[in-house]
Amino acid sequence: MIRTLTISALLLGASPLAPSVLLAATHTVTPGEGAQERLQEALILAEPGDEVVLEAGHYALTDGLSLDVDNVTVRGAGMDETVLDFTSQAGSGEGFLITSDNVTVRDFALENPKGDGVKSKGADNIVYHRVRVTWTGGPDATNGAYGIYPVESEGVLIDGVKVSGASDAGIYVGQSNRITVRNSIAEANVAGIEIENSRNALVENNLATRNTGGILVFDLPDLPVMGGGNVVVRRNLVVANDTANFAPPGNIVASVRRGTGILVMANENVTIEGNVVDGNPTAGVMVIAYTQPFEDERYNPYARNVSVGANVFGRNGYEPQLDGSDQLLAAFGGSLPPILWDGIAQSDTGLRVADGIAGWTLGLTRPGQSFGEASPAPLSVPQPADATWDDAGIGAPAELEDRLG
Repeated sequence: MIRTLTISALLLGASPLAPSVLLAATHTVTPGEGAQERLQEALILAEPGDEVVLEAGHYALTDGLSLDVDNVTVRGAGMDETVLDFTSQAGSGEGFLITSDNVTVRDFALENPKGDGVKSKGADNIVYHRVRVTWTGGPDATNGAYGIYPVESEGVLIDGVKVSGASDAGIYVGQSNRITVRNSIAEANVAGIEIENSRNALVENNLATRNTGGILVFDLPDLPVMGGGNVVVRRNLVVANDTANFAPPGNIVASVRRGTGILVMANENVTIEGNVVDGNPTAGVMVIAYTQPFEDERYNPYARNVSVGANVFGRNGYEPQLDGSDQLLAAFGGSLPPILWDGIAQSDTGLRVADGIAGWTLGLTRPGQSFGEASPAPLSVPQPADATWDDAGIGAPAELEDRLG
């Protein structure tokens, strides 16, 4: 490990250096023998303001990494140049666990972690930039659950990442606030991009393809942070999400139907606009209530104030993974309309759809009803109203942008 000191100070005339001189250290790590120990040592020795630089090459690692120091940047030479290989990782933990604030991770890859790829827990104002997480064997239930995985955070910026092969979600943000996920690729995961029990999230300019489900926005009961909502999903390519579901049994996303483009479940104030949604065999957009029993008195199982605005819908719903699909296809002329609603609403503001976009409803009336009780019919709902929250509060705090240079 090489330690380089860079000293910055403000000189006022002939005055001596100010006492608040900033000492910023660069810890440089190279691949090769002992890389595991040298890299973890750099993460331990780093102090606030430091940068850990991973030189280009292949790092064969046998254990997970961790960082618990605030205001540190971990930087590689590029997502295809610096590769952290966890194929021989012992145990089933994360590849990289972050539990500190104001951290930036960028420009490197993780391959085949036994558990999640990069997990940050309780890490506020975190930036993921040009990070790749790949399970090289393709979709498999034994792969780690999540690729990029911030949870319980205030301020999350995910930009230019790429994840494939996650057995739950490629890009997941849970129980967090002020989130942006953009310019990223989620391919061949169970869920491509997932926003769960989180508020004020912007999901834009991403590619979600070859997943079981492309983009999922939902709430679950019995979690420390409840009441997700205020989510904008716009200008994404949500195409050809046709991979069979490979989540382990019992996982909540194991119930996601192959070929779901965008799914909203038990969430509020969700806007879907400006997306290209095509080639999703079950549905372009699916809006549903939570169907399982629950006892959490804080939980609302209904989808509320979901607005589907102007989007480009191609051919969706041509091979739906739904009971009675043959009859449904016959009734709708060979493919289902792009919007599927279960029909369950807490009030008349459950779902709004822009004029000219076709949809259909299952005609259910309460959460937990079986598909056998459905009464399928063409969709008839109001058009979207103006947003009911401050759009300026959606997305990651602006100051996180300064770290992308």
